[in-house]
Amino acid sequence: MHDMIIVGGGPAGLTAALYALRAGKRVLVIEKSGFGGQMTYSPKIENYPGFSSISGSELADKMVDQVLSQGADVAVETVSAVVPNADGTKTVTTDAGSYTAGAVILATGAKHRLLGVPNETRFVGDGISFCAVCDGAFYEGKDVIVVGGGNSALQEALLLAETSKSVTVVQNLDNFTGEQKLIDLLLAKTNVTVRFGCTVKEFVGDDTLQGIVVTDTHTNDEKTLFADGVFIAIGLAPENEAFADVVLLEDGYIVGADDCGTTAEGIFTAGDCRLKAVRQVATAVSDGAIAALSACAYLDRK
Repeated sequence: MHDMIIVGGGPAGLTAALYALRAGKRVLVIEKSGFGGQMTYSPKIENYPGFSSISGSELADKMVDQVLSQGADVAVETVSAVVPNADGTKTVTTDAGSYTAGAVILATGAKHRLLGVPNETRFVGDGISFCAVCDGAFYEGKDVIVVGGGNSALQEALLLAETSKSVTVVQNLDNFTGEQKLIDLLLAKTNVTVRFGCTVKEFVGDDTLQGIVVTDTHTNDEKTLFADGVFIAIGLAPENEAFADVVLLEDGYIVGADDCGTTAEGIFTAGDCRLKAVRQVATAVSDGAIAALSACAYLDRK
């Protein structure tokens, strides 16, 4: 039995593991696919303290190595349930078995919603981005496309318009769904073009991304829009369905207190899966540290 099980191997989960291990706890980190989470899709991170520039995959490798060197156990499995037991322990069930611990930290992250069109996954992280703060500098003086029409897309487009040569916003509806103030600011930009009523049919390019093919929702006419990069901003999808009967969710996100505790005793949360305003690597790391320290305090009181 472990003292603590951490579900998720992104920056929040790995930081939580590090803090718990240094507090002398026996820790198991369960990750269903690849360690590092969404940051592994970023070719260059320039806003993480301590590194003027580092790729997301390299930062992930450093975090994993640090956690392993401290003695963490890891398992690449998919968690299907977390069940509180009568004795206060929690059983975590996966597709390969089950584990028991005194405390659990849910750090499952949130995935960027994809369009589900041809060549999309091929160019993710290599022409397709999701974060202008993270990757906008790569497109200074270049042509970019932003897909989406809500607040996130408007904010991404506004930020990109400051440094990119041109920004084309592609919205499947005939209007924006974001705040009017953001709409007014965006439409005032002379280097921004908006294409309403257009859906993305596919991404095009040989060795590098060259643009997208869009379909007019009214006429079914197709047109290729050329660009150096595309930013998809159609929302995030948290993966917390397996915990809906254990912790409180709001819009799919886990509701957590300032100490990262949830509505279930001994179960904590950290990172992008948590209901919060800012989702960056730095805030995920912060959550991980807070959740681990809170979980350690919980275990020490038992």
